[in-house]
Amino acid sequence: MDNFNPQFKKIGEILVHLNMAETGHINTALQELKESNEKLGRILIQRGIISEDDFITAYAMQLNEKHITGEDLMRAPENVVRQISEDFCKENNVIALNKTDRNILIAMEDPEDLATLDSIRKLTGLEPEVIVAGKDGIVRALDKIFGDIRQSGEVEDVLANISIISGDDDDQQELDLSKEQVSSEEAPYVKLVNLMLIEAIKEDSTDVHIEPGRNKISVRIRIDGVLSQIMTPPMSSLNGVITRIKILSRLNIAEHRLPQDGRMKIRTADRDIDVRVSILPTVFGEKAVLRLLGFGGRKLNLTTLGFPENKLKIFRKWIKQPYGMILLSGPTGSGKSTTLYASLLEIQDEGINITTVEDPVEYQIAGINQVQMHDEIGLTFSRSLRSILRQDPDVLLIGEIRDSETADIAVKFSLTGHLVFSTVHANDAPSTITRLLDIGIAPFLLGSSLNLVMAQRLVRTVCPHCKEVYEPTSEELDRISVSPSEASSLTFMQGKGCSHCRYSGYRGRTAIHEILEVKQPIRKLIFENANQEVIREKAIELGMTPLRDAGIDKAKAGVTTIYEVLRSTVEDE
Repeated sequence: MDNFNPQFKKIGEILVHLNMAETGHINTALQELKESNEKLGRILIQRGIISEDDFITAYAMQLNEKHITGEDLMRAPENVVRQISEDFCKENNVIALNKTDRNILIAMEDPEDLATLDSIRKLTGLEPEVIVAGKDGIVRALDKIFGDIRQSGEVEDVLANISIISGDDDDQQELDLSKEQVSSEEAPYVKLVNLMLIEAIKEDSTDVHIEPGRNKISVRIRIDGVLSQIMTPPMSSLNGVITRIKILSRLNIAEHRLPQDGRMKIRTADRDIDVRVSILPTVFGEKAVLRLLGFGGRKLNLTTLGFPENKLKIFRKWIKQPYGMILLSGPTGSGKSTTLYASLLEIQDEGINITTVEDPVEYQIAGINQVQMHDEIGLTFSRSLRSILRQDPDVLLIGEIRDSETADIAVKFSLTGHLVFSTVHANDAPSTITRLLDIGIAPFLLGSSLNLVMAQRLVRTVCPHCKEVYEPTSEELDRISVSPSEASSLTFMQGKGCSHCRYSGYRGRTAIHEILEVKQPIRKLIFENANQEVIREKAIELGMTPLRDAGIDKAKAGVTTIYEVLRSTVEDE
């Protein structure tokens, strides 16, 4: 073993020597090699026997060259990478890692590609030094780094078309981010906050979290329901960043011990974004969360929200009834507001008066009367609803049923000839009914007023730019109760990760639904004050698809992944 010299060995022998593959694997791959034009390493990687980094380790040993992993390639500095044009790098699969006055370090798959090395020598005027890297690792690093370079280059263009309106509705001042005059001491923090907001808007995120740690700040944005880190500024910048956010949202910059809530508005070329600001003292300093509200230029439409055709037909039938109550349930961020607004737009007509009572008003829609709650001045849901009854509404949207008083008004509205939409924080459709019974609604009133209850979740969809077919493990199939024979007739998809999806494998979200129609058997159970398990069993018997099953259907269709469905739903008992 001590006399093993990789420079005189075949690649398969080196892999076996390093315990990265077994001799049987190598022999099988060599047989396959005779029937295809692929290289041995590529076959072993595709069969999942070795990783690309394993192959590069063995290949570099054979050539007596240094090598670099795909993870380390991702950390290549932008200022060095951009020394060679993106087109050249992608055409020749090379990436620059480091440079001196005389040399430039290049990662490439084939260190003996003299023509490419000569071209680099001419392009840069520097002498190339070579380090071996895998093809896939180079491609991913190029996509990410040049994507980041393009984004940073677009910042100035974005700044020219964005402004912030600070404060609340009563005292607003518009600030043009591209021209605002600030002192040289404040300028770095102004730029840092602007970059956070611009990145959040570009990625269409819903929240920005600025979290102090022991040694650094973590800035994360919520994309498709999942937090993703975008930068880690030093702790020395925390006070400047938080002060800047407080100034924009008209908060007390001298108060550091108490939580504070404020708001501002970001105005871009195509939309206004309402930003709700929350400041919370933590052990390492103040944490800020900015919630971005506003749908922009995208169309709100029921047909684009992920409804299967049969469920869309049922939902449309009930939202077009003249009176009764439609309830949506689910946690924060499950798309309830989006579905409700799409419903209102579907039934909106010159002949009906639609009024909403919300906290906050998430999307402003022409032709609909929207009322914003202000608890601090006593404008609560229940107080607003009493006044709205005198406004002659036909359709009423109540942002959320939180207490017995609001629930009582909603039920009575629906029983007196109004169509009422609202939301309830509950885990599924049957528990929504029992939740309302628990807060004090009489069973005979609830049973008489309720038309439909729909539980909803959002699951991430597979990125269309990098999706590929994959075979689920036996454990995954067991979790979703799919037999291997059934799985063989299905096509499961996953994303391998690319610059379009920030290497997550997911881009965008779709909804899954659990629709409970309140037909006569369900009404009877409500009148009898039945528990949620009894209601659930009867609803499934009448055709309700549970949330987990609805998600599994989306995974079977290749829209999302099994992992995402299991992450977003609970197992039915």
